[in-house]
Amino acid sequence: MARVRVHQHVNPLSPHYRQEPAAVDLASVFSDPSRPLLLDIGCARGRFILRMAETEPAWNYLGVEIREPLVVEANRLAAEAGLDNLHYVFCNAMLWLDRLIAEIPDGLLRSVTIQFPDPWFKKKHAKRRMVNRELVTAVVDRLADGGQIFVQTDIEFLAEEMFELFRAEPRLAETAVDANPFPVKTERETAVEGKDLPVYRALWKKYDR
Repeated sequence: MARVRVHQHVNPLSPHYRQEPAAVDLASVFSDPSRPLLLDIGCARGRFILRMAETEPAWNYLGVEIREPLVVEANRLAAEAGLDNLHYVFCNAMLWLDRLIAEIPDGLLRSVTIQFPDPWFKKKHAKRRMVNRELVTAVVDRLADGGQIFVQTDIEFLAEEMFELFRAEPRLAETAVDANPFPVKTERETAVEGKDLPVYRALWKKYDR
């Protein structure tokens, strides 16, 4: 079946994307909600966590994406693959991530990934960028002690902007990273590396202080 076609960019501040989501209920989407959870924010077509769910089945994987047709397609593929540890949700993470993950039990969210988010190059569109102070706070609030956050992009100015937001969070400690720590790469990462272009990466761990 051909891939569903969607716009590459959607304005997260338009009325359609301002709708508040219900908090995700892990027990309703995973066969074993007690497994450690990886949250992939801005998961696009969701192939990264689909392959992670196959590679490391002891974890649950939750993808968050603003383009709803991609969420529908990704959940269909997960069901066809029989992956009961994988689910995708439609949500504007820039505005509503805190509401979406508010009911994740303490200690379950062990890993968060943000990979190649839309850079919104024009200065007047900077307010549309997904990673903001509110998103960082929402992630760190729910992240388990010792949990990790991995961020990567091929856009240098965006890397600097995102990394500074995470570095300003006192509950996080940055760890040097030269390569993707996961056994799976995103489609974008593979394409960028195939052109011998740089990828900017950073990894943080949470410690109660």
